[in-house]
Amino acid sequence: MSDTAEVVGAGEQDTAGAVVNDADDNEDLLVREGDIAGDYLERLLDILDYDGDIDLDVEAGRAVVSIDGGDDLDKLVGPRGTVLEALQELTRLAVQQETGTRSRLMLDIAGWRAARREELRAIGRSTAETVRDSGEPVRLQPMSPFERKIVHDAVATVDGVTSESEGEEPKRRVVVKPE
Repeated sequence: MSDTAEVVGAGEQDTAGAVVNDADDNEDLLVREGDIAGDYLERLLDILDYDGDIDLDVEAGRAVVSIDGGDDLDKLVGPRGTVLEALQELTRLAVQQETGTRSRLMLDIAGWRAARREELRAIGRSTAETVRDSGEPVRLQPMSPFERKIVHDAVATVDGVTSESEGEEPKRRVVVKPE
């Protein structure tokens, strides 16, 4: 293999011989997803005549878009985040239409997901401790995949218990059991 054709690290060389890093390409795609989502949501806020500041970030291998600051934003969250989930799916579709690839973008509005994440961690830990102490399994209320993952992660931090999901969407729920 000649020096000019050598592959370095996890990347590949482009036609000019520069190393192309797959991680950088992925990061660029996620930033692009965030930009597309931000533009889409900005237009939506303008149509609704809602105020809000849009923040774009990349966390844990996904684009994260947050809308904060407006008085009307709670209406975009809806009961138990149902409107937020729908807006997230619409935003993902808008991104997919532009990029041609499926997006895993996460949308948060008015800090609802961040607050819900903390609430679910507390539920997962306290349920796990109750199950550990009582020896009886507990079935939690149905949750979205996002919510179930957070609960499973919280349960995993408590020794002597395990968790699994049961049921079919939209009634899929976490069951916490003694080991």
